[in-house]
This record gives sequence, structure tokens and C-alpha cells, in this order.
Amino acid sequence: MADQPFLTDIKTIRERARQHIERGAVTEGYRADRENVINLLNEALATEIVCYLRYKRHYYMADGLSAHIAAEEFLEHAQQEQQHADWLAARIVQLGGAPNFSPEGIQTRAHAEYVEGDSLKEMIKEDLIAERIAIDSYREIVNYLGENDPTSRRIMEDILAQEEEHADDMAGLLEGLDRLNQSNA
Repeated sequence: MADQPFLTDIKTIRERARQHIERGAVTEGYRADRENVINLLNEALATEIVCYLRYKRHYYMADGLSAHIAAEEFLEHAQQEQQHADWLAARIVQLGGAPNFSPEGIQTRAHAEYVEGDSLKEMIKEDLIAERIAIDSYREIVNYLGENDPTSRRIMEDILAQEEEHADDMAGLLEGLDRLNQSNA
């Protein structure tokens, strides 16, 4: 690798930068199918919005002996899901697209479902299921992006890492709730 010169001379890079400046951050070196990436990011955006809404509802609806612990997690996760949505929206704009925040059709665009759950245990279980859906679909998006769009890939990897933490948190809450219920039985 050390013997190989830099692949593109700076003069060529400077010339290319002056061409198609209306594309902003999308240069000739961008190799992904931009429209498809924007669609995938909009699906992830819808997923994050659905997850934010579900966590927010669970925060307010948490009831029972362990409710305060679960509610704190729900609120923290809601805030992180909102941050993910902001990162995705900003990236969509960088790619020359428009983030789709329309409530119409959000459920069909989202990978995760909005399931409310009637009890604290059901809420935690539904949140865990949604996180597992996000983990698998986001991992596929990361693999699809590969080296063709390293910036979008990095954003999705960062979101994926937090979704894995969320799933771990929900699994821990579920386990703790089960232990509590067994000791009270």
C-alpha cells in the first residue's frame, strides 16, 4: 500500500469539485444509488418516529411496582430515537432528498410496528420486539451501503449500536420484571 501513490491528484479533485456544485455534498465519488439510499433512510426515519411515539406513550402509561424504572428507560429511549430521526433527516437533505415526516403512511414506511401494550410487561415486550426489528433491518442497510456511502453507513452504524443497547435494556427490564413477579408470587 505504501508504494501506491494517492489515486487522484489534487488538481483533478479540484476540477471535479467545481463541476455540478448544485449537488452539494454528493460528488462524483459518491457510488451508491442515491435515490434508493434516500428511500432507505426515509424508511429508517419512519421507523425512528414510530419508535419515538411508542416509547413516549409507554413513558406516560407505565404503571405498576417497577414503573418508575421502566418509565425512565422509556423516556431516555424516546429522546435517543428522536435524535436518530434528526440524524437521518439531516443526511437525507445532504443527499439532496426530502425527509418524509408526513404522518400519512408512516406505519407502512416504518419497519417497526406501533403496538401499545396494555401492561408494563407487554409494553417492554413490544419495545424489545421493535428494537430487534430495527437491529435486523438496520444491519441490512449497513451491509447494503458498504463502501458506496460511508457517511450514511456510519450514521446507520451509530444508530444500530444504540438500538442494540435499547434491546439489551428492554431484555433486562423484562427479566427484572419476571424476577419481581416470581418473588411476589
